[in-house]
Amino acid sequence: MSMNVVEKIDDLVKVRNVMASVFDKGGLDEFMPALLRINPEIKLYSTGGTFGRIKEIMGEAAATCLTQISDYTGQPETQGGLVKTLDFKIYLGLLTETYNDPHQDDLKRTGAVPMDMVIGNLYPFKETISKEGVTVEEARGNIDIGGPCMIRASAKNYLRVASVVDPADYDTIIAEMKANNGAISLGLRYRLAQKAFAYTADYDSTIAGFLGSKSFDDVKACYPG
Repeated sequence: MSMNVVEKIDDLVKVRNVMASVFDKGGLDEFMPALLRINPEIKLYSTGGTFGRIKEIMGEAAATCLTQISDYTGQPETQGGLVKTLDFKIYLGLLTETYNDPHQDDLKRTGAVPMDMVIGNLYPFKETISKEGVTVEEARGNIDIGGPCMIRASAKNYLRVASVVDPADYDTIIAEMKANNGAISLGLRYRLAQKAFAYTADYDSTIAGFLGSKSFDDVKACYPG
């Protein structure tokens, strides 16, 4: 299979579809309504606790702008939130290119939505392993899988998607969207992608460092049966 080389993109991409799945919900109470004020037709897709928080924030408007990811994909979340965002429709929407006819055909075939922004941050692994006496099993349970995949996919496709991992960037994003009729520039999308990849790299490095510091005896002690 030959590698696709993109030669045409849009500098400004209007934000119409947003996916949110965050552990840190700080700043959403201002950010989400601001998105809707800029573009009253914006559609929000979310998971679990993030969905509940956004629904609370948006009030009556949630009925027309907010969709639970499980309703979008047709796949319910698994027990304990084990699988929420690992779905073909989601990644098709994150990775498709605007000026790629086969990609657009795939969107139509599957009913997938092209996501223009992803708001994602991860389970607090550093906080978990900083606790006194934390076990390997407790740490393992706080390793986020879907979140890093979602962030990396959106950051890879900075050609079209804004990957937002830091609530500190919310004000910058809103200011740019206000100045550009609801659109985000390639320059900002690229800066957000840089931050997103640094974020997931640090996350993985922390996991590797913790596991590397533990012996197999530490692992066996978690599962005495």
